[in-house]
Amino acid sequence: MGHSEQEHSHHGHAHGVTAEGRIGVAFFLNLAFTLVEIAGGIWTNSMAVLSDALHDLGDGIALGLSWHFARLSKRRGDETYTFGYRRFSLLGALIMSIILFAGGLVVLFEAIPRIVNPETTNAQGMFWLAIGGILINGFAALRMHGGHSVGERIVTWHFVEDVLGWVAVLLASIVMWIRDIPILDPILSIAITLYVLWNVGKHFRSTLTILLQAIPENVDLDQVQDAIRSTPGVCEVHHTHIWTQDGEHHVLTAHVVLQDVGDYNRSMDIRSEIKRTLKSLGISHATLEFEASDGNGCPDEGSDCHNCPVGDAGHG
Repeated sequence: MGHSEQEHSHHGHAHGVTAEGRIGVAFFLNLAFTLVEIAGGIWTNSMAVLSDALHDLGDGIALGLSWHFARLSKRRGDETYTFGYRRFSLLGALIMSIILFAGGLVVLFEAIPRIVNPETTNAQGMFWLAIGGILINGFAALRMHGGHSVGERIVTWHFVEDVLGWVAVLLASIVMWIRDIPILDPILSIAITLYVLWNVGKHFRSTLTILLQAIPENVDLDQVQDAIRSTPGVCEVHHTHIWTQDGEHHVLTAHVVLQDVGDYNRSMDIRSEIKRTLKSLGISHATLEFEASDGNGCPDEGSDCHNCPVGDAGHG
């Protein structure tokens, strides 16, 4: 393994520890407060509180899985998973999204009938639960802030949503404390659930695009190819494929046509220069296949191989 790959692996390992710690704290905070929510929801007879408790119970399961997969994703490549285990973190994100969808549907099923037949709630109890929810989920959101993987972003967004949800519960409890308007509780519950489902849907789509190996959102294919072509000694690039392992670590493969492949040392210098350029564009791992300018070095059947343009004096 080369120096750059060892450095990359070490960086991934260190980041994995950070992700594991963040998600672990989120898991225990979520689990502890879920128990408080369930008891508080029963005490206050609030559908909004109970729906959030159900939501958090599902999240607790998903967070536990995410924590496990974050730990697993630190493992280096082996004979089975040669790229390593980073993609396992996506399973946690995918499972969390599915659980949130299922929990949201249950909440809607329970809350909608209460619009027709609203029930009295303990507004004062809801008020104090909302204060606790804002403080605990706010701390958890700050603790998760700075994570870059898809799983960490979904967990962070979950806590931000919970803070916003508890702010809404706080405001509703104040209104119901002053005036008896019990229908506010199911309306608030439905509004929070629909908002959560909308945002989880966007994260679910992001996870699927990574699993289907779409080009990363923050990478421009044309910009990458132009950067490779501008390297001295390179006259063309094709068969460029870019995907991401986990939303953070990007991978590229490409066929690079050189003006002169006869000078080995010069070719290695060109490869090093291209890889430095790609790292500046956010691509941490690149596999480059060099070809001769006459097109004879591109054996792929049905490929879009290119020769150097006639009279091309090169970029260097």
